[in-house]
Amino acid sequence: MITDTDADLPEEVMWEGRFITAKRRGRWEYVGRARGIRAAAIIALDTDPDGTRHVILVSQYRVPLARFCLEIPAGLVGDEAGGEGEDALSAAARELEEETGYRAARLEVLGDFYSSPGMVSECFTLLKATGLTRVSAGGGTAGENITVHRVALAGLADFVADWRRAGHGVDVRIAMLLTPLFLQGDET
Repeated sequence: MITDTDADLPEEVMWEGRFITAKRRGRWEYVGRARGIRAAAIIALDTDPDGTRHVILVSQYRVPLARFCLEIPAGLVGDEAGGEGEDALSAAARELEEETGYRAARLEVLGDFYSSPGMVSECFTLLKATGLTRVSAGGGTAGENITVHRVALAGLADFVADWRRAGHGVDVRIAMLLTPLFLQGDET
């Protein structure tokens, strides 16, 4: 296998904040999570008694984008003081309930993924949540101002198109929900 000519060069930390670190390795500049923090992202699927399937999405204002963004629920793993040993399943359960107000009977790890590997070294664990029960209004922790959207999968493409037409951002992870093969055979 061929590797990049810079692959074996030392990694330099250019700047480090509480949550991110700017790094350089040879000619490559990129950003990673500070202190080994990772992320968990959740595809939360809900089914009505009549069999209509829904996905639970969230939106909030994202300063780097200067706009609201439609996303799947997600959060950091082990970012709280004393939570350094937290695992992705525990973080996903916590974040799902905090952000959306739903609790999952089942959480399944779908694997580790990278969202923008040419610029960000962050890895996130993708999970599927099913058997959902609404236990609160959600909305995140103080100051997050998260809005919860329960969207029928059959109408998701139109919902996303309307969201984009309104000038809002859409997280790339929403695209996988628009791919029929990604959800094929998934039952809640």
